[in-house]
Amino acid sequence: MNRRSVVAVPLVCGLLLVGTGCGGGKKKEAESTGGPTPTSSAERQKFAKTRFVTNAGLAAGAAYQWVIKPYRNGAFKKGADGRTVALVKAGLAGTFSYNRFKAAVNNAKGDPTLSKAVAPLSAGIDSLKGLTTKFRKGDATDNDANDFDKVINNVKDAGKGAGAPVTDQVPSYSDIQKG
Repeated sequence: MNRRSVVAVPLVCGLLLVGTGCGGGKKKEAESTGGPTPTSSAERQKFAKTRFVTNAGLAAGAAYQWVIKPYRNGAFKKGADGRTVALVKAGLAGTFSYNRFKAAVNNAKGDPTLSKAVAPLSAGIDSLKGLTTKFRKGDATDNDANDFDKVINNVKDAGKGAGAPVTDQVPSYSDIQKG
């Protein structure tokens, strides 16, 4: 095997393990036992905008850094140097972005104005899950990159309109690997 295959195989396997290992039985367990919630509803409302801005900013930063920018620079084209690593990073970053956007939507529920502004974006955010797979497999097109970018900008615009402006925050690659 050549050196790239030796590096790529463990990375792809790790990506698959990270993707399939996500889930959480703890939430259902706490609900069934009637356990306390981590924060009161008043605390959730108090920090809803801050949490929204943080999660949406991390999602946007990761998507631009490891999905959109490399795609537009041609890193995912067949024969490009570092293509396999770029695809693996894009898959991880796309999954990370999807999860952070979902968390941002949940955070927005704690603020009435933000909740109304973000609610129509749920379908667009859900579409990112399929786009992530396309990028990871190397099947993404210019339209897919533009769709990803459009969802990010829609979330930013909704936040700005609700008094919670979102700025890109690029997480480290190790943060993306952790989820």
